Amino acid sequence: MSQITPKILAFDFFGIVVDWHGSIAAEVRQLYPQVDGDGLALAWREGYQPAMQRVRSGELGWTKIDDLHRLILDSILPRFGLGDLPEHERRALNRVWHRLNPWPDVVEGLSLLKRRHIITTLSNGNIGLLTNMAKHGGLPWDCVLSSEVFRAYKPDPRVYLGVAEVFDVAPHEVMLVAAHHDDLAAARACGLLTAYIERPLEFGAARPKDVSPVAENTLHARDFIDLARQLASRGAPADEDAGG
Repeated sequence: MSQITPKILAFDFFGIVVDWHGSIAAEVRQLYPQVDGDGLALAWREGYQPAMQRVRSGELGWTKIDDLHRLILDSILPRFGLGDLPEHERRALNRVWHRLNPWPDVVEGLSLLKRRHIITTLSNGNIGLLTNMAKHGGLPWDCVLSSEVFRAYKPDPRVYLGVAEVFDVAPHEVMLVAAHHDDLAAARACGLLTAYIERPLEFGAARPKDVSPVAENTLHARDFIDLARQLASRGAPADEDAGG
């Protein structure tokens, strides 16, 4: 396992930083008590990758995640008895993605990590969405980076290599922090370090995730606080080791 300590920590967002399932399900239940909030949240998220694939394939031109979320929402509302939902309620419901709640360890963990590293988002979510979630959750990012900056959705290499270019560092000086092994594998293929964070309840208590370690990842942590502890034990980033 490499002992290089990254300068930049780049974080995936949905599921690792914020609890999309719990947040959406709770809001749907509050607004529409007759609706299966868990089911709607899962159906909405299940449309995420297919919607981005329409952009990757060229079927759609560049379309930000807010707009893709709205396309998915419109397609699933009839399934949940909300096919007649008026436009203003659809717009308001689509904004739920801007007010997702962070997991309990996130603010403390990011604050610890920020002491030694530059911390940035690296999400497919658009900049406005990520900024509003940061404001909502009190997330202390140094920078908000999005696939929107690179006009490409992960796992396009332009996104992973783009964060290294933004900060003028080598790819191995960037660590992607995520809760999805496919995202981490794509980052490794571009030369990034990778840290897997356990989020067993990403899809709700009824659908616990397998969070078993994968040997190829640089680090495997229970949560952000554990990640901060592990990174601290590795010492300072390479160019900070020597005085001068």
